[in-house]
Amino acid sequence: MATTPAFPDLLDLIEERSAALRHAVATAPAPEATVPTCPDWRLPDLLAHLTVVHRFWTAAVIAGAEFVPAPPEPDGELSAAEALARSAEATSALLAALREAGPDRPCWTWWQETGAPNDSGAIARHQVQESAVHAYDAQLAAGAPLPVPGAVALDGIDEFLTLSWGTAGAWPHPPARIRLHADEGPSWLVELTADGAKPLDPDTDPVSLELAAPASELLLTLHRRRPASAVRVTGDPAVLAVLLAWPRLG
Repeated sequence: MATTPAFPDLLDLIEERSAALRHAVATAPAPEATVPTCPDWRLPDLLAHLTVVHRFWTAAVIAGAEFVPAPPEPDGELSAAEALARSAEATSALLAALREAGPDRPCWTWWQETGAPNDSGAIARHQVQESAVHAYDAQLAAGAPLPVPGAVALDGIDEFLTLSWGTAGAWPHPPARIRLHADEGPSWLVELTADGAKPLDPDTDPVSLELAAPASELLLTLHRRRPASAVRVTGDPAVLAVLLAWPRLG
């Protein structure tokens, strides 16, 4: 297990990772480059996505538990400089809303069924991951990918297992136990069955499959940004093949 950064640190990380994405977009040798990890998007589309996401969650934090989800209106055609400025404004507005709310305001989230917190602190945590993974996408498209910072990646693995696997529903294959081990130290173990994903003590044996790597590589592999060859695999290759296609990612 990993330790989630404190709320003020989460806000700093949202700002840092969002700025990293914008820097990659602003300095890319090919400003209209396709994003290899999101092949339907070019770099301007990725930037616009981050802007829309930050506006959406700003509205969610301000409204709290009474929020009714609705997609923000897109900006339409913007110059590169205007798009970068709008993105920075959206990030600033999100951070201002989170600072005003503090970490404990009850909020609408899409992960309520997992039992994970549904509050402004959980939204801040998730927006660190949104910004961090998409910053990697932008850096990759710009030709200069960097690892996700270690503390961000460790918490990201923990959150991914809770939110993505935790909302995926039934595991449509024979039951399996998956252990993940980050070279930085933490480990996780999840049992996948027809009842869904259930966390277990990481030291429980036996397991069907173990994936080990630096935390950034583990996180990016879970998000299908890196191939299975980026991690060290022990166990059943058939389980690995179906695991990396589940759940369907939006």
